[in-house]
Amino acid sequence: EILKVRERLNHILKSHTGQNINTIQKDTDRDNFMSADEAAKYGLIDKVLKQR
Repeated sequence: EILKVRERLNHILKSHTGQNINTIQKDTDRDNFMSADEAAKYGLIDKVLKQR
C-alpha cells in the first residue's frame, strides 16, 4: 500500500514540476531539503517572495 501511494505521489510531482520520474524517485527516496530558490528551480513553487 505504501509503495502504491509513493508511486502515485511521484507521478503527481512529475506532472506538477516537469522533472523526470527517475529524478523524482531519487529525490523522494530519502529526506531532501532545499532552499526556496532551489524549490523554485525544481518546480515545486512558482516564485520566491522577497518582501511582504
